[in-house]
Amino acid sequence: MYKKQDILNALRKVSHPEKGSDIVSLGMVGDIQVTDEGITLVLVPEKSNDPFLASVKSNCVRAVKEELGPDAVISSIEVKPRIVVEKMAAPKRDVLPGVKNIIAVSSGKGGVGKSTVAVNLAVALARKGYATGLLDADIFGPSVPRMFDAGDYHPEVKSENGTDMIIPMTKYGVKILSIGFFVKGSEAVIWRGPMASSFLKQLISQGDWGELDYLIFDLPPGTSDIHLTLVQEVPVTGAIVVTTPQEVALADARKGIAMFRSESINVPVLGLVENMSFFEAPELPGKKYYLFGREGGSRLAAESGTVLLGQIPIVESICDGGDSGKPVALEESATGLAFMNLADTVVSQVEKRNAEMAPTKRVEMK
Repeated sequence: MYKKQDILNALRKVSHPEKGSDIVSLGMVGDIQVTDEGITLVLVPEKSNDPFLASVKSNCVRAVKEELGPDAVISSIEVKPRIVVEKMAAPKRDVLPGVKNIIAVSSGKGGVGKSTVAVNLAVALARKGYATGLLDADIFGPSVPRMFDAGDYHPEVKSENGTDMIIPMTKYGVKILSIGFFVKGSEAVIWRGPMASSFLKQLISQGDWGELDYLIFDLPPGTSDIHLTLVQEVPVTGAIVVTTPQEVALADARKGIAMFRSESINVPVLGLVENMSFFEAPELPGKKYYLFGREGGSRLAAESGTVLLGQIPIVESICDGGDSGKPVALEESATGLAFMNLADTVVSQVEKRNAEMAPTKRVEMK
């Protein structure tokens, strides 16, 4: 009959791939029983969806055999996530208590200019005197650092009440955090969903955001774990869906609207932004060319019972501003004015939403 201490010593040779320590020191080993059928083991991970559980289990079986001999058999490994007990014992603390309005900028598909809209909206709000933050939550394709010419920026960290707080970069009056500040621009972010969600939680809860009128979240395209993490972590005031006029983009925008309005999420949709609405040649002012279709955003807004917040034209300066790190919303131009007007409309919609609706609650996923 094997001794529990011998089994524990064997399990000390099993490391958790993400945490870099052995599972005994991490408190992941619960009850151990030795029966005629073999050894039964209870693992207590921090979360049930730990992506490394399968690897940990197989390494436990291997370690026990290597240490105690080939006849040592783990007949059963049961998983009892620790987080279930923690959630029942203590509710989550308030996150972002100094932020008045949290705005999610989303798109049904990639390539419609969602990040461009998020960046220029944030700059426009800051220019209008609102305390504004921008969190680049597009974990796998962060473009905010380039749009602010901040690819080499590395945030400082300060200790506050025993917690490490990440200090956002401030540029053009906007507080900014992005995963792009923590990885090289040439590196691909190859993470499973739980790891990406954990990093987003850290940027939210450990970002030193302070007092803000608006915190803009630039979400990834589509509907994903990141969207669910956001609505679970913070009460989102409202969502903005970015689309182009073409039907293929509108079809995906409909899905984005449906996601936010679903019973399980229930986040108000402030409205639509139609990007790449038309092209106007400088030599032919007033003559508009509708390269991707006409009035698609207006039709979808009417169909879905929401508001068309703005129509942004195809202008070379928008692309140039994004590439050079000088957002076009900084300019005193027709395009800059389009984003300033968008900011006015968003502020109006937020004030209307706050006057007519109860504050959004964080989503409790069952």
